[in-house]
Amino acid sequence: MHILLIEDDTSLCDTLRFQLEQEQHMVDICHDGEDGLDLFLQDSYDLVLLDRMLPSMSGLSVLKSARKAGVMTPVIVITALGEIYDRIEGLDSGADDYITKPFAFEELMARIRSLGRRSGKWEDDALLSLQDIRYDCNLRQLTGPNGCIQLSGREGRMLEVFLRSPDTVLRRLVLLGRVWGADAEVEESNLDTYIHYLRKRLRYVGSSLQLKTVRGVGYIMESSHV
Repeated sequence: MHILLIEDDTSLCDTLRFQLEQEQHMVDICHDGEDGLDLFLQDSYDLVLLDRMLPSMSGLSVLKSARKAGVMTPVIVITALGEIYDRIEGLDSGADDYITKPFAFEELMARIRSLGRRSGKWEDDALLSLQDIRYDCNLRQLTGPNGCIQLSGREGRMLEVFLRSPDTVLRRLVLLGRVWGADAEVEESNLDTYIHYLRKRLRYVGSSLQLKTVRGVGYIMESSHV
């Protein structure tokens, strides 16, 4: 599952990311409300874990803006505000569930599983396909008309981002945040390098898909036959 964690407590973020990745989930982290909304609106996540109190924009404002824009990704609000009216406000703002800090990780996982059963959307989440390719996120194995190839961790993470956002122009800043992490210090040239690697992998397996440059904006994955 691809999870977006919007939380300004860096220690909690590090802990949750580690625990969720141990459960084979991919986690993107953002510490700011406005930046979090920008990622949320890309509509390429399976779940959003959203803190209520954030810099620049409150969690509930982020949630309301995303719902107003038509993004219906399941959201679990995580917060220290645990009074009944706080929970009601969170649910009325568009949250699917609400968990109060401090919480046990096992309880969070139970709530995530519950949402998955309700939506029925998270089965076989590790197997992604688009047109003539298939990608196994767990094995990091890309399969196409001419065979298969093993990807590196970063190549696989980038491919997964594109496969979860088909026919979408992904901005450079968004790609850097999702592949390297929102708070990582990385040169933009690294992005171009991995785009080059990924293009070579797609050619190797004989795919008709291409990573096309949208000048001054970012990249989009589309068929060469379009």
